[in-house]
Amino acid sequence: MVEETEVNELKKTENEKRRSGRKLGRSAIGAILVLMIAFGVTFLYTQKGKSCPCFQDSRKYTGIVEDCCCDYETVDTINGAVLHPLLQGLVTTPFFRYFKVKLWCDCPFWPDDGMCKLRDCSVCECPENEFPESFRRPPLGLAADDLKCQEGKPEAAVDRTLDSKVFRGWIEVDNPWTVDDETDNGEMTYVNLLLNPERYTGYTGPSARRIWDAIYSENCPKYASGEICQEKKVLYKLISGLHSSISIHIAADYLLDETKNQWGTNPDLMYDRVLQYPERVRNLYFTFLFVLRAVTKAKDYLEQAEYDTGNPEEDLKAQSLIRQLLYNPKLQAACPVPFDEAKLWKGQSGPELKQQIQKQFRNISALMDCVGCEKCRLWGKLQVLGLGTALKILFSVDGEYRHDQHLQLQRNEVIALVNLLNRLSESIKLVQEMSPTFEKTMKGLSLQPAAKFISSWNRLLKTVLGDRLRKLTL
Repeated sequence: MVEETEVNELKKTENEKRRSGRKLGRSAIGAILVLMIAFGVTFLYTQKGKSCPCFQDSRKYTGIVEDCCCDYETVDTINGAVLHPLLQGLVTTPFFRYFKVKLWCDCPFWPDDGMCKLRDCSVCECPENEFPESFRRPPLGLAADDLKCQEGKPEAAVDRTLDSKVFRGWIEVDNPWTVDDETDNGEMTYVNLLLNPERYTGYTGPSARRIWDAIYSENCPKYASGEICQEKKVLYKLISGLHSSISIHIAADYLLDETKNQWGTNPDLMYDRVLQYPERVRNLYFTFLFVLRAVTKAKDYLEQAEYDTGNPEEDLKAQSLIRQLLYNPKLQAACPVPFDEAKLWKGQSGPELKQQIQKQFRNISALMDCVGCEKCRLWGKLQVLGLGTALKILFSVDGEYRHDQHLQLQRNEVIALVNLLNRLSESIKLVQEMSPTFEKTMKGLSLQPAAKFISSWNRLLKTVLGDRLRKLTL
């Protein structure tokens, strides 16, 4: 009886071991299956990343620029080989170096409460010995002790030592697309743009955001596909493209270390503000081609204009560079009409729609007086005037010139137009240079989680199988 009981106990123990072994085997097989599924999903994920549209279409720009007549590849090629070098030379000549601007801080919409934490927020004073004797005159506009507009910073006072006759032979008429009164010389001053580069100034916070919020929400709200007329779509894209260009220049000339006064490129900021948003890059290209079209359309006027600053050698250089820009054979062959303005303002509502958009752009121009940073205000006014000049050229009289109404430009409009085109050209070049780097970086980052995932599952498999095998041998 005892032996029979022992035999039954042994059989029971063997059966339990076999059942336990089967359970452990099933657990091990289950772990292997889970790993195989996870590996398969991870493999598909990594392969998808190689052909995912987010790494191809949105980062690599190909085909025709929307609403324009040139493709991205042509723009990059022509800009790098022709336009950028010419424009870089033009903006250093005396004629295009000095911009007349009214640097008042009176905001027509709300009290100015901008905060600039850097000295670089103010416009640099120009040394008197930089200019010819005829350029010098007593300061005009703000008195030296008027610190209201500069937030109490004495170093922010603007130098007004240039002669009002620095440029001769140009008319002074108001631009219907902007609000600054060019004929009000008593409140205007000349600024050397080379001494006041567009760069990071520390102007951040609610005051800076409020400017862009007012521009977009009140004057050019974002369009939905198929729900907005072509003209309003153009206005939004122009402002978005200008915004992208400004953000790129801030990131390209950024204060990396304030204690060491170390300046350089901030690639993370450029990516966060612009490069990760394909629409913003596309709008930058659109704005560039729009302004380029205005310059080429006004070629007869610009070729015949007088670029006289009293420096014959530099004035001849400016004239020569202008002609090279206007009649470059590579540009004419590759992109003869960058933008077709004739398709706008059609139908009975065309004139009314033009007045509405013109009013919206004038409001945007007025908002530049609300910018709480003097240097930001300078470049904001210049680039908005440049864009307003492009609009004036393209849509002066129903998009075409009539024999009884000729195009008339202020010298300041031409200076703003060329400097704006240079800023956009430089932004296009920076996008072309920086985008491949970000593509590689982002692809690498996308593969890192997959690699970590596989490594974790390998460790888990070894742990599970090791435990199961040890238990089976007991």
